Amino acid sequence: MIFDSDLRRIKNTRMDRDAFYKLCNMLQSIGGLSPAKNMDIEEMVGIFLYAISHNAKNRVLKREFVRSGETKPKFVHADSNDVRWKWLKNCFGALDGTYIKVNALDNGKPRYRNRKGDIATNVLGVCSQDMQFIYILPGWEGSAANSRVLRDAISRRHGLKVAKGFFYLCDAGYRNGEDLKDKGGWNGDNGIFRPGYLVHLEKTMAEKIPNYQIKGTPHI
Repeated sequence: MIFDSDLRRIKNTRMDRDAFYKLCNMLQSIGGLSPAKNMDIEEMVGIFLYAISHNAKNRVLKREFVRSGETKPKFVHADSNDVRWKWLKNCFGALDGTYIKVNALDNGKPRYRNRKGDIATNVLGVCSQDMQFIYILPGWEGSAANSRVLRDAISRRHGLKVAKGFFYLCDAGYRNGEDLKDKGGWNGDNGIFRPGYLVHLEKTMAEKIPNYQIKGTPHI
């Protein structure tokens, strides 16, 4: 899989070869990732990306990569001194939205129709580091953007609370970082980014990773 075509690589890891090798280089030079005795960095990253791209189980990874079932992530204690742990040191867990199909009255169907065309409700779920649900917010129409649902959860009196200096992992459907939050965020309520987000993204990446010249232009 490491040396196959871009088309197949995008299908397997959600990125082309150029992006893949840049990621491997960054993980090694910035994140401190090092090859194991019997596995190089490219294979480590390839297995990880395949697992999260396809929600693959351990037995599937064993078959696809012809590796032992022991080739898997290890638990890291919160007080770990590993330099790589600093990126997740104050992470509470992860959050994301999911669509649950519902039956709606004819006059309410437009509000519940999501971007995939299904009549559904948008439910926010928040998990702790040990994969236990700690907060759920149901009830929003399927047409509501994830960022809008999250704003509602945070603004409620007994809603989702995040202590200062801590964070949850999330995808690009949510605001990311105080610098974007102060500007009102780059995610529109219609599910797309606001104009000018690529310019800001490139500027931010240039500040954080000055020598990689990464462009904020989608390749898919």
